Amino acid sequence: MTDDDTVEIWTDGGCKPNPGAGGWGAILCFKGTQKELSGAEMETTNNRMELTAAAAALETLKRPCKVKLHTDSEYLKNGITRWMTGWVRKNWRSASGDPVKNMDLWQRILDAAKAHEIEWKWVRSHVGIALNERADELATAAREDMLAARRG
Repeated sequence: MTDDDTVEIWTDGGCKPNPGAGGWGAILCFKGTQKELSGAEMETTNNRMELTAAAAALETLKRPCKVKLHTDSEYLKNGITRWMTGWVRKNWRSASGDPVKNMDLWQRILDAAKAHEIEWKWVRSHVGIALNERADELATAAREDMLAARRG
């Protein structure tokens, strides 16, 4: 595969307050086309929204792909690239022996990632990277739209 065959994904999630109402956003870019995804939950955490964005984006892919997934979440990047093997080996227990937090979402990401060749990239947030900023805008808008709809 060439770089032209790579799907670039940018994800973000957040909560205000944390925990509290949260939103997530994702942008998929392939051969000059962009697709934006977003969603929100009333009672959640920043980390859950970061994981949900990655899972939803990967679940959108319809065939095996080469993927470069950009996240500003060190929790997501380290979880998937460093901690996951140990968690699975220890039957979803952390190094301290406690159940892994957000196991449902980690498993969702693993299932969604199986068919793909993924390069996980961490990026610093709020430094002017256009697609990272756009993913943040999508997450914030999804949360705000949900809250506005609840207010009626």
